[in-house]
Amino acid sequence: MSTSSPEAVKKLLENMQTDLRSLSMECKKKFPPVKEAAESGIVKVKTIAARNTGILAALKENSLEVVQPFLMGCGTKEPKITQLCLAAIQRLMSHEVVSEAAAGNIINMLWQLMENGLEELKLLQTVLVLLTTNTVVHDEVLSKAIVLCFRLHFTKDNITNNTAAATVRQVVTVVFERMVAEDERFKGIVEQPPPVQGNTNRRSVSTLRPSAKDAYMLFQDLCQLVNADAPYWLVGMTEMTRTFGLELLESVLNDFPGVFLQHQEFSFLLKERVCPLVIKLFSPNIKFRQGCNSAASPAPVEKPYFPICMRLLRVVSVLIKHFYTLLVTECEIFLSLLVKFLDGEKPQWLRAVAVESVHRLCVQPHLLRSFCQSYDMKQHSTKVFRDIVNALGSFIQSLFIIPNAGNSTAVSAPAGGSGSGAQGGAQGGPGTGGVSGNLTTQAAFEYRGTWIPLMTVSVQGSAKATYLEMLDKVEPPSIPEGYAMSVAFSALLDLVRGITSMIERELAVEEEAAAEFRETHPAQAWQPQPGVHLVWEEMVSACWCGLLAALSLLLDASTDETATENILKAELTMASLCGRLGLVTPRDAFITAICKASLPPHYALTVLSCNTANLSSKAYSIQGHSVQIISPSSESHQQVVAVGQPLTSQPQGTVVLTAKNIQCMRTLLNLAHCHGAVLGTSWQLVLATLQHLVWILGLKPGMGGALKPGRAVEGPSTVLTTAVMTDLPIISNILSRLFESSQYLDDVSLHHLINALCSLSLEAMEMASGNNKEPSLFAVAKLLETGLVNMDRIEILWRPLTGHLLEVCQHPNSRMREWGAEALTALIKASLAYKHDPPLAQNQRLQLLLLNPLKELSNVLHADIRQKQLESVLQILQSQGDSLGPGWPLVLGVIGAIRNDQGESLIRTAFQCLQLVVTDFLPTMPCTCLQIVVDVAGSFGLQNQELNISLTSIGLLWNISDYFFQRGEAIIQELEREEEALQKRAQEKGETLNRPFHPAPPFDCLWLCLYAKLGEMCVDPRPAVRKSAGQTLFSTIAAHGTLLQQPTWHIVVWKVLFQLLDCVRASSTTADKEKIESGGGNILIHHSRDTAEKQWAETWVLTLAGVARIFNTRRYLLQQLGDFFEAWEVLLNHIQSAALSKNNEVSLAALKSFQEILQIVTPVKDSDRPCDAFAAMGVPPVLIDPFSASGPGRPLVRSDSLVERLTRYNGAELQAPPPGEESALEDSALWWSAWNTWYRTGTDSTRPPSGPTEKFSFIPSQPFLTALIQIFPALYQHIKANFSMEDLKKLGVILHGAVSVPISSDASPFILPSYTEAVLTSLQEAVLTALDVLQKAICVGPENLQVMYPAIFEQLLLFVEFSCKPPQYGRMETKHVANAKYNQIQLFAPAEWVALNYVPFAERSLEVVVDLYHKTACHKAVINEKVLQNIIKTLRMPLGLKYACPAESTWKLAVSSLLKVLSIGLPVARQHASSGKFDTMWPELANAFEDFLFTKSTPPDNLSIQEFQKNEAVDVEVVQLISTEILPFANFIPKDFVGQIMAMLNRGSIHSQSPSFTEAEIDVRMREEFSKVCFETLLQFSFSNKVSTPQEGYISRMALSVLLKRSQDVLRRYVEDERLSGHCPLPRQQVTEIIFVLKAISTLMDSLKKTQPENVDGITWAQVIALYPTLVECVTCSSPEVSSALKEALGPFKDFMQPPVSRVQNGES
Repeated sequence: MSTSSPEAVKKLLENMQTDLRSLSMECKKKFPPVKEAAESGIVKVKTIAARNTGILAALKENSLEVVQPFLMGCGTKEPKITQLCLAAIQRLMSHEVVSEAAAGNIINMLWQLMENGLEELKLLQTVLVLLTTNTVVHDEVLSKAIVLCFRLHFTKDNITNNTAAATVRQVVTVVFERMVAEDERFKGIVEQPPPVQGNTNRRSVSTLRPSAKDAYMLFQDLCQLVNADAPYWLVGMTEMTRTFGLELLESVLNDFPGVFLQHQEFSFLLKERVCPLVIKLFSPNIKFRQGCNSAASPAPVEKPYFPICMRLLRVVSVLIKHFYTLLVTECEIFLSLLVKFLDGEKPQWLRAVAVESVHRLCVQPHLLRSFCQSYDMKQHSTKVFRDIVNALGSFIQSLFIIPNAGNSTAVSAPAGGSGSGAQGGAQGGPGTGGVSGNLTTQAAFEYRGTWIPLMTVSVQGSAKATYLEMLDKVEPPSIPEGYAMSVAFSALLDLVRGITSMIERELAVEEEAAAEFRETHPAQAWQPQPGVHLVWEEMVSACWCGLLAALSLLLDASTDETATENILKAELTMASLCGRLGLVTPRDAFITAICKASLPPHYALTVLSCNTANLSSKAYSIQGHSVQIISPSSESHQQVVAVGQPLTSQPQGTVVLTAKNIQCMRTLLNLAHCHGAVLGTSWQLVLATLQHLVWILGLKPGMGGALKPGRAVEGPSTVLTTAVMTDLPIISNILSRLFESSQYLDDVSLHHLINALCSLSLEAMEMASGNNKEPSLFAVAKLLETGLVNMDRIEILWRPLTGHLLEVCQHPNSRMREWGAEALTALIKASLAYKHDPPLAQNQRLQLLLLNPLKELSNVLHADIRQKQLESVLQILQSQGDSLGPGWPLVLGVIGAIRNDQGESLIRTAFQCLQLVVTDFLPTMPCTCLQIVVDVAGSFGLQNQELNISLTSIGLLWNISDYFFQRGEAIIQELEREEEALQKRAQEKGETLNRPFHPAPPFDCLWLCLYAKLGEMCVDPRPAVRKSAGQTLFSTIAAHGTLLQQPTWHIVVWKVLFQLLDCVRASSTTADKEKIESGGGNILIHHSRDTAEKQWAETWVLTLAGVARIFNTRRYLLQQLGDFFEAWEVLLNHIQSAALSKNNEVSLAALKSFQEILQIVTPVKDSDRPCDAFAAMGVPPVLIDPFSASGPGRPLVRSDSLVERLTRYNGAELQAPPPGEESALEDSALWWSAWNTWYRTGTDSTRPPSGPTEKFSFIPSQPFLTALIQIFPALYQHIKANFSMEDLKKLGVILHGAVSVPISSDASPFILPSYTEAVLTSLQEAVLTALDVLQKAICVGPENLQVMYPAIFEQLLLFVEFSCKPPQYGRMETKHVANAKYNQIQLFAPAEWVALNYVPFAERSLEVVVDLYHKTACHKAVINEKVLQNIIKTLRMPLGLKYACPAESTWKLAVSSLLKVLSIGLPVARQHASSGKFDTMWPELANAFEDFLFTKSTPPDNLSIQEFQKNEAVDVEVVQLISTEILPFANFIPKDFVGQIMAMLNRGSIHSQSPSFTEAEIDVRMREEFSKVCFETLLQFSFSNKVSTPQEGYISRMALSVLLKRSQDVLRRYVEDERLSGHCPLPRQQVTEIIFVLKAISTLMDSLKKTQPENVDGITWAQVIALYPTLVECVTCSSPEVSSALKEALGPFKDFMQPPVSRVQNGES
C-alpha cells in the first residue's frame, strides 16, 4: 500500500495522534513542557486533517510544528521517551512529511544524542531512513549526518562500529544515487556549462547541481581523509582509518563509474587526487625486497602492509576497469607496478594478491585490447600488454625454479600445503581440501623435481579472488602451495580464451558484413577497416611468445589430464587465431609446440627442430636462469601407453609414447580437423608429426587410404597397451575424418594441405629409397583420402596430386610404389565414377585431365605398377566404359602401351581390356578412336611374349572389321563431320591435314589402317601369327572390300598388298635354312616346317594366293584404276619370282595363283548380264540354295543394302567400260604380259644346270612343272589370236625342258606308279594336253595357222624319241627306270635323281602323232615340211632297236604306228611324187623297213614261243603292207627304193637265224612264216603281169635271180660242209639254213606253177633248172630234217620235166 493512499494517510494520522498521546503520557510527570507540546501537537494534527484535502502536503508544510514535540522528547535523554520519539520521527520520515527545516532540526537533535552516546543504533537507523526516503537533506545538514555516522563507527562498541560502517557505506551510496537520479532528470536539458577556469576544486564546484555538489564534496573529503589530510566538507570528523577510506573509495568508483566519466569535475578529482594517492600508498610495496630488511640496511624501509596493499590493488583494479580511458598514463603506471609485484623477490602474499589482480584483468579481453591499443601500439610507450603476459609466464617459470624462497608462512605450513592445516580451513579452503596422504591422485605440475599441486581457484572466465577479498585480515595470510600457480594458470587460460573469443566474434561479424556487402555490391571488392586488424595482430604478436613459453612449460610439467587438455586447448585456439589473422610465425610456433608434445621426448624430427631454432631466440630469462621454451623432462611421471619403432633413422631401438603424447596427438588432429583452413604451410608440421605418430602406433593404410591398426613388419613389433588399443580405432577414425573435412577447406587451404602431403611423401620416398625399411605410406594414403573427398573440385588439386603420385609410382621400393599406384588408380576410378556437375560427358577437358595420369603411368617401367594400371583400366571399362567419350584415346593408349620386355601377365591383363573394348564398347566410342583400337589390337598382334594373344588379337581385328562393315553408314557420317572440322582447323592454321593415307576418305583410311596393321603382322617372325594374319587380311579384304571407294583400291593394291608381297619375298629369300629344333616342351615340328625358310615359304604361299584371289575377284574394279596394267605386271613379277624360288611349296603355290588369275573371263557388258552391279565389281552374287529358295529353283540375290552401298560409292564404277578396241587391246596386253611371265618362268625353271651339278642344285618338282604346263591351255585361249611360230618354238623349248627334268629318288615312289605299270605322269599328260590344245586351235583356226602343224609334229616326234633315248638334264647323273628289269637295281643302288619312265609318254606321243597325221596328212605345210619323212625317221630308232628298246611295247607301237601312218601317207606321197617333195622320204622308209625286219638285236632269252610267233606275225604284217601299198604302185615310186624293197624281201625270204635256239624250237624260230611271206611277195611281184614299167619288172626279176643265186650258194656250201664234216653233225645254224632254202625252193616251184607262164623270164627258168643238180647232190645228207625238206623241194620239179612248146615260145617272145 503506497504511503499516499487515503487508508495510509488515515493510518498515519491515527498513529501520529497515538504517538503524541503516548509522549504526553510519558512526560506528564517529569517533562510538562513536552506534554504540552504533545497535546497542542494533537490539536494541530486534527486541525490539519480537518481543514486540508491534501493532508500530507499540509503536514509537510507544518512539519516543524508537528515534529517539535518529538524533538523535545528526544531532548529529555530518557531512553524510553527517546525511543518513542525516534520511532515517531522515523514514521513521519517514511511518509515524507518532513520539510527541509524540520530535517535540519532532526539532525541537530540526533547529533546531540550522538555526542551523549545515546541510542546509537537507533540514531543510525533514523539517519538512514531520513536520507533514503527523501532528498530534503543537503549540503551542511547532509555532511553533518554523514559525519555523525562516521563518528559512531569509531565507538568502542563492536556492534555499533559495524552497523555504523554499513550505514556509512549506504549513505555514501545514497549520495551518489541522488546525483545519478538528478542527472537523469536533467538529461534532456542541454546546459551550457560555464567555462572552467583553472583547476582548483573550489571554483569548479559552482558549476554542479545540488546533489552533484554533495557527491563531489563527499568524494573529495574521502580522498583527503585517506591521504590523512583534514576534510573540507565533513566538518567534525575526529578519527578515520585508511583501510575504511580505501574501501569506500573503491565502492564509489566501482558502483558509480558513470558519474566520473560524465562530469569533468569528478574526472578531475580522479586524476588529481585518487591516482597520486594510490601511487603514494604503493611506495612501500615497490621498494620492499624480500631478504633485504636486515639490520645492516642504511635506512629502515617501510614494510608492505597487507590490508592496505590488498585494498589498493582492488582500487587499482576498479580504476583500470572503469576509468582506463580517462587515466591512460596513470593506468600504465599501475599496470607496470602490478607486473613488478609478481617478481620473485616480493613476499609470497603480495605475489598471490598481484596474481589475483592480474587474473581480474585477464578475464576482460576488451580491456586488454585497450591496453594494447594505448600502449603496445604507440611508439616510445611501454609494451604493457606484452609485459603482463610475459610477467605471467615468468611468474609461472619462477615458481618451478625458486618455489618458496623466503616465504616464512609457507615454510611453517604443513607439507601438504593444500588446506590441510587450520588456517587452510579458516581461509575457506581454496585447495582441494585433500589429506596429505592423497597427493598422488591430485592434479599437479611437476618439473625437474619440483612438484606443484593444482587447485580449483575459480570458475572458468571469472576471476574469483581469495586473498583480495580478505578485508578482515590484518596480517598477511599464509598462501597454500600451488595457489599462486593455480591462479596464474587460470589467468593464462582465461587470457587466451578471452582474447581469442573476442577476436573471433569480431572476425565473424566482419565476415558477415563482408558477405552482405558482396551480395549487395557484387562488382566491388570488400574493404575491411584496417585499424581493427592491426589491433588484433598487435595483440597476438605481443602475447604469443610469453603465452607459448608458459603454456609449453606447463604442458611439459602437467600431470593431470584435464590440465593438459586445457593447455592444449589454449595452444590450439591460439594457433587457430594466428592462422586466421595470417600470422605465420606464431601459428607455426604453437603448432610446433603441440607437435613436439605429441612425439616422444628428444624425437628427432627436422621439421620441428628447425622451427624451434627460430623460437629459441625468444626464450626468457628470469633472474639469470635461462628458461627454454620446451624442455622435455617429465617422461618419468607419465603413463607409458605405447612402444614402437621410430620412423626417423636417428634414434635407434624403440621409442615410447605416453598418454600425454596421445592426448596431444588428439589435439593435433582436432586442430587439423577444425582449423584446417588456417593452417596453410603449417600443414607440413601437423602432417609430419601425425605421420610419425601413426608410424610409431603401427597404423597401416587400408582401402581408400584409411589407416587401420596393423603390425609393424620389421624390428621388435609395436607394443600397445589396452588403453591405447581401444583408442586406436578412434584415432584412425579421427584421422580419416580429418581428411574428409578437407572438403570444407577453401581452395588455397586445400592446396596447402596437398603440398604438405606431397612434401611429406617426398621425404618418405627419400627415406625409403636408401634402405630396405618399410616406407611410411601415411602421406600417400592421405593424399588418396583427400582426393576422394574433394571430388567436387577435383580439378584444382588434380595436377599436384596425381603428379606427385606418379613420382611415387616410380619409386624403387615396391611397397611404396604399390601404394602410389593404388592411390592413383583409386583416385582415377573414383573421379570418373563421381557425378560431376556438369557431367563428364559434357566436360571433356576435365575428363581428359582425369584420365591423363592413367596414361602417364605407362611411362613407369615397373611391372607391378603397370599391372595395377591395367587392372584399373579394366575396372574403369567395366564401370564407366559407356561414358568415356573423348577419354577413349587415352584409355586405348594405356591398353596399347605394351612392350615386349614387360612379361606375359601384363600383356595378358592389357589384352583382357582390349577384348572388353572390342566386344562391348566399339559402338559407344567416338569413331575417331576406332583407328586407335585398330592400332592397339595390332600392337598386341606384334608383341612376342604370348603367342595366343597375338593370334587372338588377329581375331579381334576381324571382329572390328565386321563392326566397321555393319555400322558403315553411321561411322562414315561421324568421321566425315570430324574430317570437316579438322580440315577447317588446318586451314585456319594454314597447315595441311596430316593423317595416314590422307587423300583417301576417312572411312577408307580406317580400313586401310586395319589392312596395314594386318599387313605388318603378316611379316611377324612367328609363323602362326603370319598365317593367321594373312588369312584374316585377305578374308577382310574379300568380305568388306566393296565398301572402299575406287581410288582407295589403288592404295590397297600398292601400299598394302604389294608392299606386303615385297616384305614377304625379301624375308623368304633371306630366311635361315638351319633346322629348328623341336619347340619348347613336347611340341614337335613337322619336317616340312623345320626351318625358318620353310616356315616363311608357307607365308609366301598364303600371301601370294591371297593377293591373286583379290585380283581375281575384284578384277573389274581394279581394271578401272588407271594403273591396272602396272599392277598386273607387278603381280606377275611376284608370281614369277615365287615360282622361281628354290622352294617347291612356294613355286607350286605361285603357279596355282597364276592359274587363278588366268581363269578370269573378261567381264561381259552390263546389258548382257544379270545382277550387273555385283558382277561389275566382281562380287559373286550370293546364291541361296535353290531348293530352299522361294522361287521354283531360281537363285536369289541377297537383298541387303549392298546394292545401295555400292551405288553410293561413286556410281561411275558401275558403268561398264565403253565397248570397243581399247578394252580389248588392254586385255590382250594383260594376257601377253602373263604369257611373257609364263615363258620366263618356264624357261628359267626348266633350264638344266650348266656346270657339273652340285649335290644341292635345285631341280623343280613334278607337281610344279605339271602346274606350269597346265597353265598354258588357259593362257593360250587368250593369246591364240596373235600366237606366232616364234611363240610356238618358245613353248616347245619349255615343254621339252619340263619333260626332261628328273625327279628326286625320295619322291619317285609317289610320282611314278609301281614299276610294272606303264602310265603317264601328270606332267606328261599336261604336256600332251598343251599340244593338243594347240593343234585343236590350229585345226579350227584360219588357214595361216596351219604352218604350225610341222612344228607340233616336230615337238611330238622329239618326245617319241624319248622311248629309246631318254633326254639328258644338263650333266646330271640320272638313272632310268624303264621296266621291271631295273627294279632291283634301284633298290640296291639308289641314285639321287631318277629319270622318269619315258616310254609311256613317248608311246602316247606317238599315238598323238599318228592321230594328228591322220587329220593333217594332206595339209600343204605338212607336205612341204616333210612331216612324213620325219615321222619315219623318228620311228626308225625304235624299229631298228626292236628287242633292244627299253620297252617291248615301243617297237610294237612303232610298227603299228608306221603302218597307220603309211596307210595314210603313202597315197599322199604318190600323189605328190612329181613335186619331189617326198623324194628324200623313200630312202628313209627303206632304211626303216630294213632296220626293223632285219634287226641287229636278238630277242631276249626268256621270250616264249607264242610271243615269238606274235612278233613274227608283226613282221609278216609289214611285208604285207609292202605287198599291198608299195609294190603295186612301183611305177610311182623311185626305182632305187623298189630295188631296196626287193633286195629286202629277197633277204627275208632266205633269212638265217641266230645260233642260240634249241633243237625243239628250231622250226618255230626260223621265222619260216616271215620268209615264206617275203618270198611269196617277191615271187608275186616277180611274176606279176601288172608290171607297168619294164623298170619294175626288171627289179623283181633281178630280185628273184639274186634269190636263186643265193639258194644255189647255200646248197653248195652245205654239201661241201657235209662232206668235210664226216660223221660230225653240222652246226644247228647251218642245218636250219639249208632247210629254209629248201622250203624256199618249194615255195618258188609253187609260185611258178600258179603264175602265167608268159610272166616268167627265161633267165629265171634257166636259174631254176640249174638248181636241180645241186638239189640232187644234197640227197646224201644225213639229217632227216634236211631229207624231208629236200623231198618237198624235189617233188615239184616233175611238173616241169616236159615243158610245152607254146610256153617256151611265149617265154622267148
